[in-house]
Order: sequence, then structure tokens, then C-alpha cells
Amino acid sequence: MKTSPFAPEILAKMPVIEGVGFASIEAGIRYSGRKDLMLAVLSPQTVVAGTLTKSRTSSSAVDWCREQLAHGKARALVVNSGNANAFTGLKGRRAVEITAQQAAIAVGCTPQEVMIASTGVIGEALDPDRFTHLLGDLAAQADIDGWHDAASAIMTTDTYAKLSTRTLQIDGVDIHINGFAKGAGMIAPDMATMLSFIFTNAPIAPDILQALCSQYVKGSFNAITIDSDTSTSDTLLLFATRTAQIAPIDSADDPRLEGFSEALGALMLDLAHQIVKDGEGVSKFIAVHVEGAEHDVAAKVVALSIANSPLVKTAMAGEDPNWGRIIMAVGKAGEQADRDRLGIWFGDIEVAKDGEVAPDYREELGAQYMKGAEIAIRVTLGIGEGAAVVWTCDLTHEYITINADYRS
Repeated sequence: MKTSPFAPEILAKMPVIEGVGFASIEAGIRYSGRKDLMLAVLSPQTVVAGTLTKSRTSSSAVDWCREQLAHGKARALVVNSGNANAFTGLKGRRAVEITAQQAAIAVGCTPQEVMIASTGVIGEALDPDRFTHLLGDLAAQADIDGWHDAASAIMTTDTYAKLSTRTLQIDGVDIHINGFAKGAGMIAPDMATMLSFIFTNAPIAPDILQALCSQYVKGSFNAITIDSDTSTSDTLLLFATRTAQIAPIDSADDPRLEGFSEALGALMLDLAHQIVKDGEGVSKFIAVHVEGAEHDVAAKVVALSIANSPLVKTAMAGEDPNWGRIIMAVGKAGEQADRDRLGIWFGDIEVAKDGEVAPDYREELGAQYMKGAEIAIRVTLGIGEGAAVVWTCDLTHEYITINADYRS
């Protein structure tokens, strides 16, 4: 499998966040020659927030996290790759319970303080006996600098580890936000992302952390799509170790929250973009802007219709400025649109205006623009003030190859 053309030459350098350490290992759950099990050990005062898939066939790990998020506390995070533990019935639930129990013993906490995530093949039973005996040693080996290995251990068809970090100061103290994510296929989140884990040392109350998580997921992980398929395992967890030596932020009206909020939003958007830039078989990173819709929700529906269209995506892969396919995708979205007010741009190139080809547009202009690695499509509907942006990638032969051979 070829590495994404958007892969960074150097992975982000992650600052230490006091109160969290990582250990990763090759457990042989599915893959050989690569790490596929990760344990994060968290300080006793850590709180957690998160958003989870709305899929009606969610995995056992997602169901477990949904129950434990109500408590708002976490001491450990266990993640495996290679097996999603989804559609595995009572065996799947039992595997999660055993994992939580063994992780709790390893870390010294209750099972309810253990968060769990799994990613990989759906419908195959996950045998906890293959890896839970390793958790004790992993807990003892947890390292404050283990970010890169942890990010690699959660990958499936990803071609590079996705990490991001932000640092700001509150009351003269460095506040760090570090995160990593995985995802390359089955990407059309209906909550967050495939798997993404974010950590901060800020002493923020769990209800405020949850509000921020829910707020920023809308314009980041919930605004990306690779193939229109929502995973059974989508999990975003946001942990605050509360180790920074500043007064706690316990109110949403605390002015110190503003800088943190902006940094968190930027980090989440960065991770979401990295997922699209590692889309299976990707060669183009595409931003779809829709303006002039009846309202913002309608704009997003239209943007997703364009971004999810196989015909639009294959045209982008072939560097074909076939804007007629964009017209098609707008029309099928079902939202209000006025054909005779419709406008389309490729970057700064006006392609269509008032329901017909723009007077100055030439096919060779569009064809030249399509040769770029990053493409911006802008559509104006001429109906109202609604606007939205969605990020996607093209659809290549390599995507078919990867998914046809996924279980081979």
C-alpha cells in the first residue's frame, strides 16, 4: 500500500503532558510485524468527555464508553487495532468487560474508569485472552514520550500516524493539548471520527470539557467524508489530567477558557484534515464550500452530496473538470436550489454563473486547476444565507484495491 502523498516528512513533536503515559505492543490480534495494542495510563484526577458514533450497529467498545462517559472519570484507555469487536453479540460485550477488569487491575482503578476502543474487521469475535495478560507489563512500562508508538498502534489501513499538538499559556503556565487519530476508510462520521484521542493538562471541569468536545466536532470530524460510510466504531475521547498548576476552570464564563477553546478547535480540525489526507488511495484533498443555501443545515446536506458523489470524486481523480457532475449532486441533495441562480467555482475560476457556463470560462482553465493536489469547489445557491464546508478526497483505483483485499 502506497504512502499518502500528503504524509508529513516528520511527525509532530509532542510535548509531555503530566499525568498521562503510553505503552504499545505487538499483540498479534490480526497483524504481524506491527504494534496493535495500546494502553494509556492516566492520573487519578483525570476527567473525560467524548462523542460516539450514532450507528445503530455500534461496537461493544462504543456501548461501553457510552455508559462510562456518564461518570466523567478515567484512569486508563485500552485500544486495539485489527478487530472492531462489532456485531459480535454477547461475546463482544464479554470481551470488553474482561478487558476493563484486567486493565483496572493493571492500573489500580475500577473497571468503570477504563475507556476502551477497537478498530478493524467487523463481525469477528475478539478473544481477550490474546492480549489482556499483557496489560500489567504495559502499565508498568507506560512512558510520557510514547505518543508516536501509541498513534501507530491504533492504525489499520492508515499509511501514517496522525498527531497534532497545541500549546498556550493560562495564568503564565503552559497548557498543552495533544491528540492523535486514525482513519483512512469507512469515513463519514456521524459524531466524531473513527478513533481520536485528545489529552490536556488543563484543570477543566468535565461538563465544560464535554460542551467543548460537542461544539467543535461539528465543524471538524463531522465535516469530513472519504466514502460516505459511517463506522460502527467511531470514538472521540477528550481527557483532562488536570495537572496544570492553575486555578480550576469550572465555569463556561471563565475568560481563561477562550484561548483553550480556540486551540482545541484548531487541533481537532487539523486531525480531521489529516484523516482525509490519508484517505484510502488518495491523490487529491478537496474542500467543498456551499454558500447561499436556505440555512446552514441545508448547505451541509448539499456539500455532503457533492463530496460523497462517486462521479464527482472519480472526476477529481481523473483531473477532469466535469462540473456537470457537481450540478447533478446539488440537484439530488433535495434542498432548495435555484437552477438559474446557481454558481460554481474551481478555486478562483468562475465555472458557472446564473444557471449556465460562465462567459469567461474555458475548459483548459479547469483542466489545469485539477492538476493540483488540493482542490477547492465552491457552489452558490442564491437562496439564503446558509453556508457550510466539507472536506473529502478523490476516489481512485487504489481505493478499490485496498477494500477488495481488506480481509485477505
